[in-house]
Amino acid sequence: MAAKRILLWYRNDLRLHDHLPLNQALAECASVIPLYCFDDRHFGKTKFGFPKTGAFRSQFLIESIADLRNSWQSRGSDLTIRRGLPEVVIPELVEQLGITDIYYHREVTAEEVAVSTALEQALKLIGVNYKSFWGQTLYQLQDLPFNLANIPELFTKFRKDVERDCQIPMPLIAPASLAPLPVDLDPGNLPNLKDLGLELPEVDSRGVLVFKGGETAGIDRLNQYIWQRDKLRIYKETRNGMLGADYSSKFSPWLALGCLSPRYISQQVKKYENERIENDSTYWLIFELLWRDYFRFICAKHGNQIFQQSGLQGVEMSWKEDWERFNLWREGKTGFPLVDANMRELAATGFMSNRGRQNVGSFLTKNLGIDWRMGAEWFESLLIDYDVCSNWGNWNYTAGVGNDARGFRFFNIIKQSQDYDRDGKYVKHWLPELAQIPAAKVHEPWKLLPVEQERFGVNIGVSYPQPIVDLFKSARTNELIYNMAFNISSHSVDRSAPKRRSK
Repeated sequence: MAAKRILLWYRNDLRLHDHLPLNQALAECASVIPLYCFDDRHFGKTKFGFPKTGAFRSQFLIESIADLRNSWQSRGSDLTIRRGLPEVVIPELVEQLGITDIYYHREVTAEEVAVSTALEQALKLIGVNYKSFWGQTLYQLQDLPFNLANIPELFTKFRKDVERDCQIPMPLIAPASLAPLPVDLDPGNLPNLKDLGLELPEVDSRGVLVFKGGETAGIDRLNQYIWQRDKLRIYKETRNGMLGADYSSKFSPWLALGCLSPRYISQQVKKYENERIENDSTYWLIFELLWRDYFRFICAKHGNQIFQQSGLQGVEMSWKEDWERFNLWREGKTGFPLVDANMRELAATGFMSNRGRQNVGSFLTKNLGIDWRMGAEWFESLLIDYDVCSNWGNWNYTAGVGNDARGFRFFNIIKQSQDYDRDGKYVKHWLPELAQIPAAKVHEPWKLLPVEQERFGVNIGVSYPQPIVDLFKSARTNELIYNMAFNISSHSVDRSAPKRRSK
């Protein structure tokens, strides 16, 4: 029997370590041809007209693929790069190279599934085998204590059952050497941002960290955070910060593109617990990775429902498409310093803290009453750590339409700002026009008297905007709308109106 020649189709799994399709192909003594295909559909527009993959995300992707190519080259092979539709490019390579099988990691959301389905149909026509693997989560789907249709709708139930009944698999080791590509195969060129119709973003020195794409940089970040700087020890205490490189792990950009495997992170945490300390912080990092698992499993269970305006709860609300206020929100001109600082950080760097995301999401939905999908798409365009399941799952939750939603959860932006940026360093960092205002007053600059504005070098309504809404009045108005929609929703039969919660 002739040896297998397997094409390894890379998607959001840009690494060599803990890569089941690659390890499976090598275990079968197959000739492996790795491919990354730049699909122009990824660089089009979202439904609301934003660049689908903006410059920050695209640059991180290009860096990640460059690093992956270097890893293959350093082991004696190379990464094949093409641009086009995978369902067209891959069958062409099959015919050219006599490929017998296609291996790839399984995705679970609509656009990604549509591509793999189109590819599978094309491969069936030419009689080529294909196999997909589950591999983006801590836990394997087949190891869960329930089948996909019975994934709990509450995270706490999911977490307790999984923690009780499941073990996190050990990560697979990256191969030390790889066979060269066929001599008649042109590896292809790596495109740059200009090739993709984008401009290189300017590096803003105020960013919390210089994020460089790729498995090498991801493992380096992990080593620095956990081992060299010993920051895992205090992760739970610092994770809600917003300013600085090490208040949180910031592994998410590398997780999003699969440059880091969650199982590799888990292994390093367990090693840290054995060699240094096991505490609430070490548990909490795994806890956050489990949330990431949960969103992926929920997307696999519910499909397109997570993208619908009514969300996983099926709450039919009349959300606004208010572009004037939406633009003020995304430009950081709402008059609320915490919101504005976070939105300007996002626009300047492609990153925002988790605490920031919760607050700006709450403000968009609970104060402005604007369609949460506009926020989700804006994040999709800009965030370098954009993960389709986590992003849309979190926005479902923020808008109160997610499966684990807890009613009208309203973030008190002023209290949040005072609690998590007590001295005002973060808002002043991103809003230099407020730099001279004392910490006690910077979170509510609209309350400054004219004489104080003059003293602190700010003109509210000119150099910094007045608040675009009354924080509490707008929340009460939107709470009434939400509760009415929740009660008449077909999914809220026999349930009383949810209680309002503010944070």
